[in-house]
This record gives sequence, C-alpha cells and structure tokens, in this order.
Amino acid sequence: MDAAHGLGVAVLLDLVHSHACANVGDSLNELDGTTHQYFHEGGKGRHPQWDSRLFDYGKWEVLRFLLSNVRWWAEEYRFDGFRFDGVTSMLYAHHGIGHDFSGGYPEYFGGACDEEAIAYLALANAVAHEQDCVTMAEDVSGYPGIARPFAEGGLGFDYRLHMAVADRWIKLLKHSRDEDWDVGELLHVLTNRRAKEKHVIYRCAHNVCLFVFFLPDLFLCAVQRVARPVAGGRQDADDVAGGLAGVHAHVGAVAALDCH
Repeated sequence: MDAAHGLGVAVLLDLVHSHACANVGDSLNELDGTTHQYFHEGGKGRHPQWDSRLFDYGKWEVLRFLLSNVRWWAEEYRFDGFRFDGVTSMLYAHHGIGHDFSGGYPEYFGGACDEEAIAYLALANAVAHEQDCVTMAEDVSGYPGIARPFAEGGLGFDYRLHMAVADRWIKLLKHSRDEDWDVGELLHVLTNRRAKEKHVIYRCAHNVCLFVFFLPDLFLCAVQRVARPVAGGRQDADDVAGGLAGVHAHVGAVAALDCH
C-alpha cells in the first residue's frame, strides 16, 4: 500500500458485503450454532445461484459488523476506496435473476426492492465518505440514483460500474469478427446510462479475461505450449500473446471513446 501511494496510485478494495461463504467451521455461517445469527433464515438467506449465505441487514449487529468492516479497511490499511461487489443482488429480493432491466422506473421500485439492504448501502457510503474514500457500485440493473448523493434520494455511491460494456466485449469476442462489429451498437452500449450519474467502464474485467476460453483455436494452442514442446510451439505461444495484446489494445481504444 505504501509503495502504491508513493507512486501516486490509488488503491480500491473489492468489498464483498453482498453475501458470505456458506461453509461451516471457517466462515460466519453457524458461528453460534445457528443459521441465522448474521443471515436470513430459510430460502431468503441463501443465494440460489452462488450457493452462499445472504446477510440480514435489518439486524443491528449485522449493521455494526459490516459498517465497522468498511471503517477498518480504511483506517488500518488506508484503502482509497471500495468497489462494492454484487450490489444488484442486494437491491432486489429476486437478486436480478431472470430480469432484464430496460430503464423504466416501475422495474426498480416497489415490492421487489430489499429496503433493508438499500438502507445499509446508504449507511456504508456515509461511513466510507467519512474516511475520504471513493465508492463504486457493481450494478447491472441501472438502479436510479445509485450514484447520486443521499440528500437527493440516492444511495450515495460516487460511481456505478458500467457492467454492460465488459459483458459486450465477451459477446463480441465470442460471436463476431472484428470487421463485423457494429459501431452504432457499440456507441449505444457505451452511452446508455443515466444522466448526472458518474460511471466507470472496465477496460478489462475478470469476465473479459475469460474470453480465451471462447476462442478454441487460441486456447488449444496455449494448452499445447504449456503441456509439451511441439514443433513451432514458440510461434504458437507468440500468436496467443499477440492476439491477447491486440484485443486488449482494441478494447482500450474503443473504451477511450467514452472517457468523458
């Protein structure tokens, strides 16, 4: 951390308060012998896709535990900010599963919202900002006001991560040739966001790094190189490295269009 700050580099922590490990014995699950000390009981306390436990943000001790965690990372390790993981899962009782958000307000407000989780996120932002930390929300739904101040009715995040852009790279790399990219559609994805809410675009997220698995020829070539020396193996490995570098530069160039 000192080295990064010495170079003028700000460091943000990927903060996971959206769910917790379901293991027993090395996690919070059943810490006191019950399944509901920190989490909701029953199905509400388990994520249907992640096989993990979901916090009960309506409990005072859960709030104290999580909010003190925000402050501890800032005070002890002097992180400059936080990327809140899995915010979409927190915002809605359905966790965003099976829902395609089009931007209409009825999709975001009403019975589907988890009001206790929303209140927690506002509190967490307040605590983080007391420590002069920057906050970002990993949200794929485009929740209105997520990156507006609490005083305006927002959740208080400084930025929303524009997840659709990173997902679009995967689809392009998986299904399209470079020469078939639709520039108009790309421009729409890059600019499709709510006015007056600051966004951060991933140039290369962990999702995008997995794209090599969608390119069978390059992937098999890389496996060959690692598994055993083959005739021309060096050239194969160079092809893979060159391909990765080329795509990274290509993505960076297009993302730069949305730097403002």
